[in-house]
Amino acid sequence: MSTIVEFFVAPDDTSASLALKTGPGRAFESLSFGNFDPEEAVVEWECCLAGGSSEELVEAGEPRIVAGQDDDGCVVFAISPRLSTALADAPHSRLHDVAASWAQLRAEDGEVIDVEIAEAIVGGLAALVSTARGQNQGVYCWVA
Repeated sequence: MSTIVEFFVAPDDTSASLALKTGPGRAFESLSFGNFDPEEAVVEWECCLAGGSSEELVEAGEPRIVAGQDDDGCVVFAISPRLSTALADAPHSRLHDVAASWAQLRAEDGEVIDVEIAEAIVGGLAALVSTARGQNQGVYCWVA
């Protein structure tokens, strides 16, 4: 489980990878959260919003790592175009349903995430994705 999770807007993978050592900081618009596994979360959100299975997404290389190692160090990964579209296009009621489903999934694995916090995370990410789309940029996640 991560201590720091920051979703941020960047123009491309190269720019996003610069956040690896210290995080996105003030260079990028970002949202900061903590204490959940964002790589697992984005897969679960994409399954809830756009269909498919987590196994299919993992086999397809999602989430796509753009910088760092997956060995308990910092990592930067990209939010998939499919998830970005689904988040940006989802009405508030759908985002609420996804957040509630995600909180339930995490509870089944013994991880407590309050539904209101889950809604803040999913809704905040949807808003960030909408901002990024308006700027023709992508959304990434820095995990420390």
